[in-house]
Amino acid sequence: MPEEPGPQRPPSIKDVAARAGVSWKTVSNVMNGQINVRPATRERVEQAIADLGYRRSAAGRQLRYGRSFIIALAVSELTTPYFADLAHEVLAAAAERGYTALITETRGDEARERAALRGFDTQVADGVILSPVALDGASIVTAQSHVPLVLLGERVADSPLDHVIYDNHRAAREATEHVLAGGSTSPLFLGADPGHRYGTGWLRAEGFMDALGSRASEDLIVRTPHYTRAAGARAVTDLHRADRPFDALVCASDILAVGALHALRELGSDVPGEVQVIGWDGIDEGAYTSPPLTTVDLDVRTVARAAVDLVIARIEGAGTPPAEVVVPHRLLTRGSTR
Repeated sequence: MPEEPGPQRPPSIKDVAARAGVSWKTVSNVMNGQINVRPATRERVEQAIADLGYRRSAAGRQLRYGRSFIIALAVSELTTPYFADLAHEVLAAAAERGYTALITETRGDEARERAALRGFDTQVADGVILSPVALDGASIVTAQSHVPLVLLGERVADSPLDHVIYDNHRAAREATEHVLAGGSTSPLFLGADPGHRYGTGWLRAEGFMDALGSRASEDLIVRTPHYTRAAGARAVTDLHRADRPFDALVCASDILAVGALHALRELGSDVPGEVQVIGWDGIDEGAYTSPPLTTVDLDVRTVARAAVDLVIARIEGAGTPPAEVVVPHRLLTRGSTR
C-alpha cells in the first residue's frame, strides 16, 4: 500500500518571498505595515500570503526581537462612544507600526487599573496605554511597574510618565463662558464629584468654576454615578423634582448631555430658549440630537496616534525625558446653545 503523506509543513516567510519574487525582508516590511514598499510589490506579496495561507509565527517573532509587539489599551468602558472611537484609532495606529493592540475594560475599578499599570502581571503586553478613572496621580506613580506606560487625560506632576492630555480646565472655562455669553445666569456642571478631586471630570468642573469667578460654588456641581445617557436624564429629572432652578447645563460628556436633552424634552423645557446644554467629546450622536448638541470637540485620532507613538518609543528603548502632549480642542457650536 502507498504510504500516507505526512503532515504538510506550514508555509514560511521564505516561501512567501520566493512566490512573490522578493526578499524575506520585503515580506516582513509588508506585514509590518512599512510605507517604503512599492504598491505593485506590496500587492504581489499580499497575494502570495493569501495563496499560501501564510501566518506569521508570534513565538518566533517574540524570540527574535525579545518582545511580543502587543500594546494594551485600558479604558473604563467601551460602551462610551468616545472610548469606542479611541479604541478604533489605537488599533489602526498600532497596526501601522507593526503592533497589535489588545483592549480591556477597567470599569473604573481601582484593582483593574492597578493591574493595567503592572502590565496585567503577564508578559503579553510590551506596553500599556491607560485612561485612569479610579486612581489619582500619587497612586499611579506608586503602582506603576517596569512596563512602559502612557497615561491619557490625567496629568501627574513630577512623574516619570508620558502623558497625552487635553487642556480640560481651559476647555471647560471656554464652554462655560459660551453659555454665559448666551445669557445664562444660573448654570450647573453635570458630571463631577467634589469627593473625587482628580481625573478629567474634576478638571472640567474646576474650569467651570473658574469661569464663574466670584459666583463659583461646589453646590453648582451635580454628581452623576456614571457617564451614561440614563445618568444624564436622571440628574435632570431629580433637579426638576427638587425644584432647583438652572438655565444651562455644562456636561462632562456628550453622553450625559444626550440624556439631559431627552429629559428636558420630556419635561417640556425649551432648549436652548429656557435651558442651554453643552457636552464634551464631539461624538457623532451629538449631530443628530434634537436640537443638535453644542460640544467640546476632541481630536481622538491625534490622541491615539500620539499615545501609540510614545508607548512604542518607550518599548524600543527611548531614553528621552517624560513627554506631555497636549492635544487641541475646539468648541463646536450647534443648536443646543444660544
